[in-house]
Amino acid sequence: MMDALPDHGSTGRLSLAWLSSLKWVLKKNVKCPFCLQVRKKMVEKYVREESMIRGPKFLTTLRSHTVWEHTPVNLYCTVEGYPTPFVKWCETDDTAQYTAVASNIHGQVSTQASVIVKIYPVLLSSAVPMLPEIKYTKINITFLETFGSVFGTEGDTVTLAATMNISPNLANLQPEAQWFRDDHRLSDSKWVKIESGRGETKLTLPHLNKDDEGVYTLRMVTKGGDAAHSAFVSCADGPPPVPGSPGAPMDIKIHDANRDYVIVSWKPPNTTTEGPIIGYFVDRCETGTENWVQCNDSPIKICKYPVPGLFEGHSYYFRVRAINSKGISKPSRMSDPIAALDPTEFERLHAIKLGGKLDVVTYYDDVEDEKKVPGTPSKLHAPETDRTYVVLSWKPAPYHGRAPVWYYIEKVAETGAWQRVNTQVPVRSPRYAVFDLAEGKQYLFRVLAANMYGSSEASEPTEPIQTQELRGVPSAPGQVVATRQTDTSLVIQWAEPKEPNNLIGYYIDVCVKGSKDWDSANHKPHKSNKFVVQGLTTGETYVFRVQAINELGLSDESQESSPLSVKAALTIPSAPYDIALLACDGESMVLNWKRPVHSGGSPVAEYYINKRRHGEHTWREVNIPPIKERLFKVEHLSAGAVYEFMVYGGSLAGLGAPSAPSKAFHCDAWTMPEPGPAYDMTFCEIRDDSVVVEWKAPIYTGASPITGYFVDFAKKGSDEWHCSNESHAVSHRYHKVTGLEAGVSYVFRVRAANSEGAGKPSLASNPVVAKAVEGTEMTCTVDKESGDIILSFESCQITESSHFVWKKFYKEITDFSKEIVIKTEGSTSKLIFKHPDQGDVGCFSVSVTNTDGVSASHEIHAEELEKMLAKSYGIRHPVIPLKTQLAYKILERGRMCFWLQAEHISSAVTYKFFANNKELSANDVRCTTSGQGPRSHNVGTGIIEFVLDHFTEDSEGTFTVQIEDGKARGQSSLVLIGDDFKAALADAEHQRSEYIRVKEVQSCLFVWAGPPLCGSRVYCFIMQVDNLKKETALHWFKDDVEITPEGPANLASGACKTHGFYFFLSPGSSAAELAIHCTATGIQLHCHMKYYTEEMKIHWLHAESKLSHSEKVHIGGTPAMAIMEILEPTEKDKGLYHIQIIDTENTYSRTIDLSGDGKQFCDYMISTFLDRGKVLGGLPDVVTIMEKKTLSLTCTVCGDPKPQVTWFKNGAEVYPDDQYLVSLESGKFASLTIKGVTLENSGRYTMTVQNKYGGESVDIVVSIYKHGDTIPQAKPTCWTST
Repeated sequence: MMDALPDHGSTGRLSLAWLSSLKWVLKKNVKCPFCLQVRKKMVEKYVREESMIRGPKFLTTLRSHTVWEHTPVNLYCTVEGYPTPFVKWCETDDTAQYTAVASNIHGQVSTQASVIVKIYPVLLSSAVPMLPEIKYTKINITFLETFGSVFGTEGDTVTLAATMNISPNLANLQPEAQWFRDDHRLSDSKWVKIESGRGETKLTLPHLNKDDEGVYTLRMVTKGGDAAHSAFVSCADGPPPVPGSPGAPMDIKIHDANRDYVIVSWKPPNTTTEGPIIGYFVDRCETGTENWVQCNDSPIKICKYPVPGLFEGHSYYFRVRAINSKGISKPSRMSDPIAALDPTEFERLHAIKLGGKLDVVTYYDDVEDEKKVPGTPSKLHAPETDRTYVVLSWKPAPYHGRAPVWYYIEKVAETGAWQRVNTQVPVRSPRYAVFDLAEGKQYLFRVLAANMYGSSEASEPTEPIQTQELRGVPSAPGQVVATRQTDTSLVIQWAEPKEPNNLIGYYIDVCVKGSKDWDSANHKPHKSNKFVVQGLTTGETYVFRVQAINELGLSDESQESSPLSVKAALTIPSAPYDIALLACDGESMVLNWKRPVHSGGSPVAEYYINKRRHGEHTWREVNIPPIKERLFKVEHLSAGAVYEFMVYGGSLAGLGAPSAPSKAFHCDAWTMPEPGPAYDMTFCEIRDDSVVVEWKAPIYTGASPITGYFVDFAKKGSDEWHCSNESHAVSHRYHKVTGLEAGVSYVFRVRAANSEGAGKPSLASNPVVAKAVEGTEMTCTVDKESGDIILSFESCQITESSHFVWKKFYKEITDFSKEIVIKTEGSTSKLIFKHPDQGDVGCFSVSVTNTDGVSASHEIHAEELEKMLAKSYGIRHPVIPLKTQLAYKILERGRMCFWLQAEHISSAVTYKFFANNKELSANDVRCTTSGQGPRSHNVGTGIIEFVLDHFTEDSEGTFTVQIEDGKARGQSSLVLIGDDFKAALADAEHQRSEYIRVKEVQSCLFVWAGPPLCGSRVYCFIMQVDNLKKETALHWFKDDVEITPEGPANLASGACKTHGFYFFLSPGSSAAELAIHCTATGIQLHCHMKYYTEEMKIHWLHAESKLSHSEKVHIGGTPAMAIMEILEPTEKDKGLYHIQIIDTENTYSRTIDLSGDGKQFCDYMISTFLDRGKVLGGLPDVVTIMEKKTLSLTCTVCGDPKPQVTWFKNGAEVYPDDQYLVSLESGKFASLTIKGVTLENSGRYTMTVQNKYGGESVDIVVSIYKHGDTIPQAKPTCWTST
């Protein structure tokens, strides 16, 4: 370890190599400049002993070389130290020796080597043998296990490992494992750990950070080549310190390190879901400490900051934090340590030979001692400019004096007066950053050199230097295009922004189509405009957007890309086939062909045709622009010639293989009167005995219009054709062929006919097997919510490239003007009629592409449509059904109550009341709800009431209530006119006058219980009576025995009086014997008595031990009994239990014995509680299912011993057979399965669980309905226990 010498004016550093060797010089007191300098420095030497800090040390020293002339030679050495040492190379004067000097702030060391150069002898030069060509051993490397893409979070530990087979596996010739991140080679460090051995290698990221994100590549390098494997590592932001705060910045870089300042730059984080960043804080920490100091008082908005005020010779770490409106982010990963040193210090080093093996490395300043002024600096320029600062650099004049040199910088702006910039701090290195300049303004600079003897002339001024203007963030990137790569990744490309403004990189966001949950695809800026998004879900559809970044922040988002689903890597399509000639006029031919069997993962959208004359070998292109349809007219042919054709299919993956050459077609004009062949046969609704064939009309129609078509079929491999419709030609271009044999393969062809007869048949189709595909049933229903008529089809087969094709009369539906909607979700597609009418009668079909002929059809007849339209109208215009129309009843005081009762109403129901077409206000109407409090309706009964307090002669007329409950409406009216009104008014007036004349006699008996008195309770019975007469008498009775109060009642005429008496009651005398009861949680002991309160003096005892309330024992009661409950009883809870009821005179005791073999034996209670058969749940109360489906009723049971499970239907036991399957797995899981349910299976099913301690039973109501019927409603039943 080299010691550091403190700086006193001019710095001198001495090498350990010669310090020990020159001890004799010091002892001899030799008076030379070197010895004096050494003696001076030796006194002031000190050592820093921190474990993190060490001076430079050579691990491998320089080695001398002897080489031929004109031969290159490499001198290398290995040095370590902290901070990382700087290495300076020196050539010793007049020798062939080279010296490497390593230095950091804690010291310096040197190493030396000689280079001897030999010249070839002239006479023997031709005889010098040439070195033989080096032949390397070929080593084959095969990866056995590799690493895949990793998606981690900040702070995770990530390991990438690979194993390989090395052949030949030579111990002394092992391949070198090299790890790269984005083409930057990695080595062992605090953040990266690399381990390699025979046949395996591993890279570990112990503390994952966004700086670690990128493509990691392992290269196994040998002399004969290398083997490589790559994968992407993603690092998402960890949990923020404050919700909504941004992620941490990244990629902290240190620029222009000098004696007292550095420039720190970084990259901003992505803010996909967080708010925009408003600034940054820069922190610094001196090495060897943990004291972080904030460098800027207010947030800075750009991603670059000059940090002044550093101490020369000190090393620092830096980190950055981002700020938004929610808070401050976590700090970034700290930078590598950087020392505040003079970058030109090594240029002043000088190595001098002392003789023998001794040399001295020192500064020119320490050798010469001339008292002179330094020369004028030159070549002043600005290598870096920014918005508010300029970095100046210049070349010092040659100077070898011992007096230290410093520099003064001056600037001039528009005023023309030179101003000195560094008046406080002298600059010692020929590089300086001038801060606090105006943005976008021009300046001139000059520099002066000075020492203790004076200053030089000013240098030549610079050219006008203009600081940068704030240009803002980049413009948004251009069009974003996504293309497929693998089944879990997509390639994203975009156009660069038109205004990059010092572009740093890009952030890519990804979102599942249909949602707005954007997520970051990368968390570290990506430099190029092409990015591979990894970790996507196969089959999912995504959209993408991109943002550009510069030091000021993020641009606006680009436009979203077109949605693209993630599929396997694309391949080129297979070859088209079956080229057919459809028409010929002597100069052109119309061709058709069949699409490739395999599309390669993307649609075959382009075709190219080649042609040649029969007998030739050269193919010529027919079309340059691609053909979009499988129908093309080849023109410019020679009449009478014979041609062959070949077709290529193209997709996104490229051009596929060519088809086989077609048959030889003669270019002779067609003149036959019959039609040409039909083409493009397709098949749907393939069943065991039928198939529907579709085709396109012939191009050549013949001498007259086409009147119909004939469909022929034959078994595969047979030439015997049969016509399916020989008796009559079909006028439309589809036909259902019946009478087929199940499982037999058939081929089909079509012949068009006109008035001249049937024409040429089409080419035979591909073979079709007459076999029904399961799950090809289409349903037609009316939506219960919207009233739409819906044709629904669920495909039993579907692929990523499949889509549903809906047709009417086997013609694809393309007219959606009537608001016909096709909605597809997963494997289900629906044809929805938003506004159905009589025009929707017809045959509708659907087919699923890229499947084994999955298709279905449904014909809507006029009668069926009429019923569905009526049902649709009822759903769209629902009426609230009423049990009772509006009626009235007369209440006390002559009030009139109008009421009605609906079948059912919800809590959201609203209504209005009208009298003679005038809405009644709240002042006119008092709403009531049949005793339900202040609410205006009763949901349970459906009753709505409104009360008129004043029903008078002016009230004659019509009373109406209008109800609205969701979309449903209802109305009811009551007409009260003429005699009906007079009768109602008379009743109301009679009730009103009768109430005024004679108020009803009302009485109420009150019981007042006083506080306990000496173990007894004092009760006071009070009778309140209204409308009494003077002669009224009151008599009190107890159990039909009259009781005489202490004094007579005081009854005043017409007044409301009370009367009562007092008596004492002791509860102990009325206590019954203790009773035992088993509950779901334990055992209860009951003691019934006249009354019970918690204030009573009652004790519970177990075997003479007093019990108190605890988690194990609950003590309490009801007004009629005292209760003690033992929770989860065990063997220890057996024994004798007492209850003691104490009053002023006596103690009453009741006892029960919970031991022995009697009926109160405790084991019975414990077993009843713990071990009886029970149902733990899982069964519904009501099941509604369509017939022909399979019903499975499953639940969990328990008990010890294992219970027996029995199923009943309507009270009769169910036995297993072909339809019923009863099972009990592991004694826990009981199930009843009914296959192919029918209407006869409806009913009440009961499951009984029973063992020797008891059991439970559960009822399930099963309701079966036919396809197309309204789903019935059934009321649930209750569970019962036995």
